[in-house]
Amino acid sequence: MQKTKKSGLPDSLTMRHDPHFVELIASKSPAPRVRLISIDRIDPNPRQPRSELGNIQELMDSIKTKGVLEPILVRAKGDRFEIIAGERRYVASKKLGLKEIPCIEMDVEDQEAMEISLIENLQRKDLDIFEEADGLKALISLYGYSHQDIADKIGKARSTITEIISVSRIPLNLREKLRQAGITSRSTIIEIAKIENEEDMARVIDQIIERRLTRSDTRDLTKLFKEKEKQETEKQKPKYFVYNYVPEDSKSYRLRIEFKKQVVTRQELIRILEEILQKLKSESEEKKAQNDHPKPDTDKE
Repeated sequence: MQKTKKSGLPDSLTMRHDPHFVELIASKSPAPRVRLISIDRIDPNPRQPRSELGNIQELMDSIKTKGVLEPILVRAKGDRFEIIAGERRYVASKKLGLKEIPCIEMDVEDQEAMEISLIENLQRKDLDIFEEADGLKALISLYGYSHQDIADKIGKARSTITEIISVSRIPLNLREKLRQAGITSRSTIIEIAKIENEEDMARVIDQIIERRLTRSDTRDLTKLFKEKEKQETEKQKPKYFVYNYVPEDSKSYRLRIEFKKQVVTRQELIRILEEILQKLKSESEEKKAQNDHPKPDTDKE
């Protein structure tokens, strides 16, 4: 499909339910690719980004009155078919007892099928941030996409993609806690995801709920926890052995040697100091030799 400057669907296309780009594909696809398929031969997409399909009663009422107005996207899997996009219409049709549903059959591999499914949902903008984060993370873990690859494909900044993917770190129990508290703000949830420690993450969520913190308050609170985590990390860093030598005339020089291990014996210290001394002597002798026997001047007049 040729890309035009104007984004979105043509003005001539209107949709009554479950709006996305499937009907546009149907209108541009050759007739043989659009056909009725028995619902009993169709399976849901196991990689479906959406964990919940939402209230489909309105969609069922529309299908009952006017039928399935836009075909769903499927691909062949042996003698059966797997949904790529349009699971809400499939579920609604099945609940209504329909025997067949119009489909567009596409010949795509797992990676492309998941990409189409995810992008279709993202373009509709009805995924919650956890569904979006898990879907993007799956593209990385299953197919090796980089953050920039995903940004290019769905038209978002790479930094935005990185922030969204970080949300996948939030454990399921804490996600449920946020849902029950009615906390759906994307910016607030992204701030929570920035905290490394799960226990601190839970404490921040409790504070947000109890004190009804705003996005700005949450950002300030997460900064405190991140600073605490940084201090804890610094404490856990191994302390290396350091040898300090300060002569009586401390204004002349001081010697400090830091080792990349915690314990150094006196014999090791002596050996290393001797190695340093020997290296300095060798460099000094080489320089003296060069001065005593300068290279002949080969430049011609």
